Amino acid sequence: MKIHPSAVIAPGAVIPESCTVGPFCTIGPEIVLGEECRLISHVVLDGRTRIGARNVFYPFCSVGVAPQDLKYKGEPTETVLGDDNTIRESVTISRGTVGGGGVTRIGSNCLLMTCVHIGHDSHVGNYCILANAATLAGHVTIEDHVTLGAFCPVHQHCVIGAYAFVGGGTIVTQDVLPFSLTSAKRENKAFGINKIGLERRGFSTERLERLQKAYRLLLSGKMNTTQALEKMRTLEGDDVALLVQFIERSHRGVIK
Repeated sequence: MKIHPSAVIAPGAVIPESCTVGPFCTIGPEIVLGEECRLISHVVLDGRTRIGARNVFYPFCSVGVAPQDLKYKGEPTETVLGDDNTIRESVTISRGTVGGGGVTRIGSNCLLMTCVHIGHDSHVGNYCILANAATLAGHVTIEDHVTLGAFCPVHQHCVIGAYAFVGGGTIVTQDVLPFSLTSAKRENKAFGINKIGLERRGFSTERLERLQKAYRLLLSGKMNTTQALEKMRTLEGDDVALLVQFIERSHRGVIK
């Protein structure tokens, strides 16, 4: 095990021999690290935190720290990270709260760029990219394969649907439709499907055409959401069904 002599590791922390802990890192007593994790320097791992394999933590990031919630009184809540994540400089990830389910969760294969903040009880899926200074308030859910642009604040309890791309500087106060392009440049509106991103993820021409047809119904302006959903239910395809279900279960309403 490669542990720099300036690192401070509390008794009880679980650190496999394959991990590397760089200078001035601080690791709390309830940390469990997976194999081949790398802490470059000045990393703080705190609280009851379970971390998967091959995660890389850059300088001055803080993971599992106490939530920024005045109701939190030190209850034993958790932070959970999957495998193969990259946590860049000055990222903060707060642990959960009792009122929010008790767990803040990050999936696998995610990139959290500099100064990203993951608020308490937020859940981030797999293969997500959060660009510089994207900020999740508490209780946010981000589904798989989402790209959230730089300087995007996301309101509490919002959901960002799978494969969505949110442009930089977009203020998210309602749910973001799956497969969509949503941007502040279009007055915080969705303006069609994330075609390039979906092609990169292997979506066939037929899948894209079905989604485009569904989005034309939803965004055309000739029908309200209820009327559009009635038409969309007649379309074929699992992706369209997922889109319909997402809209139907939304509590905050969707950006469209």
